[in-house]
Amino acid sequence: MWIDTHCHLDAPEFAPDVDDVVARARAAGVHAMVLPAVAAAHFGTVRALAHRHGLAYALGLHPLFVDQAEEEDLDRLDQALAQARDDPRLVAVGEIGLDHFVPGLDRARQQRFYEAQLRLARRHGLPVLLHVRRSADALLAGLGRHPVCGGIAHAWNGSDAQAGRFVARGLALGFGGAMTFERALNIRRQAAQLPAESLVLETDAPDIPPWWLYRTAAQRAAAATDQGPSTAGPALASSGHGRNEPAQLPRIAASLAALRGWTLEETARQTGANACRVLPRLGALV
Repeated sequence: MWIDTHCHLDAPEFAPDVDDVVARARAAGVHAMVLPAVAAAHFGTVRALAHRHGLAYALGLHPLFVDQAEEEDLDRLDQALAQARDDPRLVAVGEIGLDHFVPGLDRARQQRFYEAQLRLARRHGLPVLLHVRRSADALLAGLGRHPVCGGIAHAWNGSDAQAGRFVARGLALGFGGAMTFERALNIRRQAAQLPAESLVLETDAPDIPPWWLYRTAAQRAAAATDQGPSTAGPALASSGHGRNEPAQLPRIAASLAALRGWTLEETARQTGANACRVLPRLGALV
């Protein structure tokens, strides 16, 4: 059984066919999925999706959305975590973190929301799902001030030293579609060499497609021109434009297996055990 530790099934890309997306994932052997929220308005949606499909979820305020967030959203998050205290499907606070890649964002506001959410994770005894984008050192500094009980550094793409510091703090590192690109030399080297206990798998669906789904902007435009209006249905139409989904996880995992010299069974067993260790509530669901 595979575990997708990070997929956004509440994204608008999945609105037309989310039930089919879950069914395809299950048919592919992906029976556990973690759905992180990105804004307060999404809390109810991810919770409802998790309960409807027997999945797990996390609640948090994503750094790319904090510029539009209200100050009261931190109170809303605190209340939502308290209300879901006994909900076994709530497994983490996330997606939270810092994004130092996208220009024009208010870094000071990101930092304030990030550290406030670390404090909430500590208060509610939950691990975290961290957005790490050219921000690893700043995230680690925050964890030093506000230690939490583990979690996952999502979409890992940092240095060896940074990886070691996250792992030392009880976090695993999320590897997904980016690992499948042959030119992703650092990610692939780390996937091959980092301690086996530090690795978990994810899709970040609908984002970060693996190489076989990736389309450049020029390719998408050409396909739209050649094909005209799609009659293939939402799933095929979207995947033609690179939509990622949890059903892709086993093929992504095959890249990790090849890099490590593992069988697929070993890969599923190791990464699944790692996910359940860093997200303890998840273990009761699988």
